[in-house]
Amino acid sequence: MISEVDGILVTAHELKAPLAVIRQLAFSLEELKPENEQIRSEMIQVSERAIKQVNDLAKVRRLEDGLFVMEPVSVRAVCNDASKELTRLYKSERKGLSVRYSNRSRLVTANRDLLYSVVYNFLLNAMHYSSDDTTAKLLVSDNKENVKIVVRDYGPALPTDVWRKLKDGYLEEPTSIAMRPGSSGLGLYIASEFSKYMHAKLGAVRHRDGTSIFVELPISKQASLFV
Repeated sequence: MISEVDGILVTAHELKAPLAVIRQLAFSLEELKPENEQIRSEMIQVSERAIKQVNDLAKVRRLEDGLFVMEPVSVRAVCNDASKELTRLYKSERKGLSVRYSNRSRLVTANRDLLYSVVYNFLLNAMHYSSDDTTAKLLVSDNKENVKIVVRDYGPALPTDVWRKLKDGYLEEPTSIAMRPGSSGLGLYIASEFSKYMHAKLGAVRHRDGTSIFVELPISKQASLFV
């Protein structure tokens, strides 16, 4: 019997081809009126984000093969790249994003591609819950023998059951988040699977005015490699 996760992977692979076609068609449109150019840009962005999630799902299935090497990774470089990629989307949605680093330990033990996807998914979820008068926050700090990456938003709190699952460990399956209809329960599941593979701690804090989702990774003892 095919598992729920494998079923999602099959569906994701079936969707990848038409998503790529939509993206290419959007690129091929030229000489559009200004109002239609905005639609074209949104088509490209949405299709690219969907393709990225499909690729992440494929990586989830391949985790058991142990193909993702753990090595010293520059946590600031990963966070910079993820936040820069989403800057255009935040601006187009008239949302704010602030980034603050207070970590003295620059390297963590992780896989760069997996960590990038974790941070990217955190930021994408937070974007849905930052209104015009609030700003999502990406915070990186030292926490004993770990580096902690936190993404804070100002939307509805996570449901109690999801919060408890994160508090107790990881999400074992894609989870619908009814109170956060614009966020991706699938993205949070992907982040959970990648964090588990990297032996990183995943968690969430519920606030009266939003949620903080975080991941903690062990500080690398090798200070010679900067990614």
